[in-house]
Parts: sequence; C-alpha cells; structure tokens
Amino acid sequence: MDIQPIRTEADYEVALARTEQIWDAEPETQESAELDVLSILIEDYEEKHYPIPPPDPIEAIKFRMEELDLSSKDLEPILGSRGRVSEVLNRKRGLSLEMIRALSDHLNISADVLVTKYPLQSGNAHNRQQNL
Repeated sequence: MDIQPIRTEADYEVALARTEQIWDAEPETQESAELDVLSILIEDYEEKHYPIPPPDPIEAIKFRMEELDLSSKDLEPILGSRGRVSEVLNRKRGLSLEMIRALSDHLNISADVLVTKYPLQSGNAHNRQQNL
C-alpha cells in the first residue's frame, strides 16, 4: 500500500480510480485498510476543493413540507398568520429567531440550515434584514 497525500487534481483522479478498483475489498484486508485511508484523503480533498454550500433555508422548508405532505396552512401554527407564512415562503420576510426555533422543533430542520443567510425580495414594507 503506497498511499500519498492528495495535492492535485491528478492525485485526486488516481485516488478515485484506485478506490473504484478496491471498492468491494473484503473486510480486515490490506485493500480494506487502503480503502479506508483513501476515503479519508478523498473526503478531505473534496471538502477543500469542492465545498458544498449550505442549503437555502426557504428551499429546505419547502422540501421538508413536501416530504411531510404539508401545506402552507400547516405552517400557520408554527410561524403565525397565513400572511406571515406567505411572506416567509415568498422571501418577503426573513426568519426570526423564534421562527427558526419553531421550524427546527416542528419540522426537524437543523437550526444551522435555517440561520443561513438567503436573499429576500426587496420593496416590501415587511422586508428587513434576514436572519438575526
């Protein structure tokens, strides 16, 4: 097993190819150990060179609503009035700390996702700086 750090795109491609070759390695073998180490190196390289941005909070809410088969009306007990739910989902009102806590509790969406900044529509009286 000759494992080297992944420093370049070429190194990354070689590591991916080798990982594919030994993907079905039997547990507790030399190839299995190599696969474990390569996986860590590849993950580290990808985090540095191909970071995945956090999800958009409103899209996360809509996705979770779809998963749970919820309508906007179902968010009223969580966020307040129908108007407030509409403003939030249409990006005319930012999420408050109270809303973030309620959404996190009721929809099981990580607060880390909900506090991420996201664009709001401009030109609305209720438009204020989003997220805290």
